[in-house]
Amino acid sequence: MKGKYVELTSDFVHPYRNQGGFDMICSGRDKIETPEQFKQAEETVTKLDLDGLLVIGGDDSNTNACLPAEHFTVKNMKIRVIGCPKTIDGDLKSKEVPASFGFDTACKIYSEMIGNVMIDARSTGKYYHFVRLMGRAASHITLECSLQTHPNITIIGEEVFEKKLTLKNVTDYIVDVICKRAENGYNYGVILVPEGLIDFIPEVQELISELNEVLAQGNVDEEGQWEKNLKEETLKIFEFLPQTIQEQLMLERDPHGNVQVAKIETEKMLIQMVETELDK
Repeated sequence: MKGKYVELTSDFVHPYRNQGGFDMICSGRDKIETPEQFKQAEETVTKLDLDGLLVIGGDDSNTNACLPAEHFTVKNMKIRVIGCPKTIDGDLKSKEVPASFGFDTACKIYSEMIGNVMIDARSTGKYYHFVRLMGRAASHITLECSLQTHPNITIIGEEVFEKKLTLKNVTDYIVDVICKRAENGYNYGVILVPEGLIDFIPEVQELISELNEVLAQGNVDEEGQWEKNLKEETLKIFEFLPQTIQEQLMLERDPHGNVQVAKIETEKMLIQMVETELDK
């Protein structure tokens, strides 16, 4: 849309050759939605005389790639839009795409790090480590790392959603395991948590939905009067959360309208809630 581009010459690519990551051309979060944006994209494509547009990304990126593809087809333009599945979450699969690249590498690296943490936990014998893993809309990385490392507790978001567990249910489960291990003389352990856990908890989903409406209307005030726009049960859930998590839930949404779960310290939320229960 903005006409910004980099020409990938041999000299430009050479320093990045055989390296991982996507810092060479960086990444973007812009979405093409309005008629004006489609017009801008059309003008840029024509100006640069492009034959093809390669979109590398996850489910959101590939879904959004369909829109300009259809627009360019209607306009009878020569350009073709190609979607390349790339997501470490491992949530893009089909007959044509058995696995997206990135998932396997991420799991191997994470599993090695988790293994090191587990050895440290056992050698010190007095700490519980809460490990937050990537995965906003899928717990595939958490599950795969759990299968490779066998931690003491693994919370799978999809199971939490299917069983309709509450935050208290999840907290109580962790507390029960910690107490039972303590009875056997094991005062240490490792707990794996997907970063998108709170997005899988039905009651928190309702809270986030209502918060989205409040934020969209711009009715947030320092005095806290905006809380009156929440339902009574939803407000109780919000007040049940630690202060830091409350603040993080109020952060600006990403361009796709999602809560930026990567900025929500899910593991610290669970740590605080587990500590509170253990102190009772």
